[in-house]
Amino acid sequence: MASVTATKRMREEATCSICLSLMTEPQSISCGHSFCKRCIEGFLDNLGHQQPNLRQHPCPQCRAPFNRTSMRPNKQLGSLIEVIKELDQEMTCKEHGEKLHLFDKDDGQLICWRCAWSPQNRWCTSALVEDVCPGYKEELQKAVTNLRELEKECRNRKEFMTKQITEWNRKVELQRQKIQHDFKNLHSFLWEEEKSYLWKLEKENEQTLKALRDSEASLERKRHELERHIQDLEDRCQSSAQKLLQGVKGALSRSSAVKLDTPEAPSLEVQTVCDVSELYFDVTKLLRGYQVNMTLDPETADPEPILPADHEGFTSGRHYFEVYVGESKQWELGVSMEIVQEDMDTLWKPESGYWVIRLCADGNYIALTRNATLLHLRERPLLVGVFLDYEAGAVSFYNMTTASHIFTFPRASFSGTLRPFIHVYPSSPLSLSPPDE
Repeated sequence: MASVTATKRMREEATCSICLSLMTEPQSISCGHSFCKRCIEGFLDNLGHQQPNLRQHPCPQCRAPFNRTSMRPNKQLGSLIEVIKELDQEMTCKEHGEKLHLFDKDDGQLICWRCAWSPQNRWCTSALVEDVCPGYKEELQKAVTNLRELEKECRNRKEFMTKQITEWNRKVELQRQKIQHDFKNLHSFLWEEEKSYLWKLEKENEQTLKALRDSEASLERKRHELERHIQDLEDRCQSSAQKLLQGVKGALSRSSAVKLDTPEAPSLEVQTVCDVSELYFDVTKLLRGYQVNMTLDPETADPEPILPADHEGFTSGRHYFEVYVGESKQWELGVSMEIVQEDMDTLWKPESGYWVIRLCADGNYIALTRNATLLHLRERPLLVGVFLDYEAGAVSFYNMTTASHIFTFPRASFSGTLRPFIHVYPSSPLSLSPPDE
């Protein structure tokens, strides 16, 4: 216990009477007392503000007068303080007050020589700290190496996950652009289908990104955990032998228990796909769901617009009819606001109540808009579909031979009754269904 008492007395001598802590940069004055440099200078500055003309100042400890110029660094006391700090770092036995120079290999605990000779520890296997420390230090360093490898792998996986997120975003963007491009050629009722696909893609995008980012965040948390373990072990390796060995088995056990679980990676294949060709076939089914029953007036020889004999016209809703044009050389098809009984070719425009497309005698297809629009068709239509969405103000035409869109008139505001408009020519007979039907 004498050593403990001596250490206590040394600490008392090295304690600053102003801040009551071990001195920092100890300074001595003429009376022999020493203080922290910052403490004594602060003391003098405070007195200078209170008594600016005072040349000598009382010692904070004994009140003996001294001049500021008498202050000198106390290097010997500074060295003693460093020794005291080192002694503070050396652990002592709480029971006996002796230094812990021995290591109990069975319990993995530091003990003093008196503990080693006590009855309860008589049969323990102990060794000098200096003898066992190198071996455990080597084990700790191996553990650090292993954890560093795990941390490196964790960082690489995180970088790979970041690349996967970028690649996933790129694929989603390409798929989004493809879906948007494919839907441009579809009619108004397919806009809702487009939104549905994009919504599904967005949901899939959100779910996959969430899974990827959760994995990324999990790896980041694991990396921080590994850094904490590494820092703990490195701090232990840099500390004194006693601190290194204090709880070393537990530290090694905890480090060896750290595992790097591989998060389940979601598929990076976009599941929301859109086959536009299939959608066109669906369009055929959808269009024919609005098909109306019509028959042509048997008197089809006159070169006049022919109204289906049994149809009363459209005042609301969606309606669809098909006309088999076959190899006809010339025709006009569409819808109109009224029946015309004379040649009004120059007036067959939307502003006059006509939404019509034409096959000209020269083989060109045009839409009779305000300024005629030339239609570029890849394939000659044998069966033409006409779709009217009254509320939407849309009239669209389809080549039902290939199930492809031909043309949609700019949006109109309908009022009154609309009727099918079918203009036949003597040399170009038309019918409402293909010959094989």
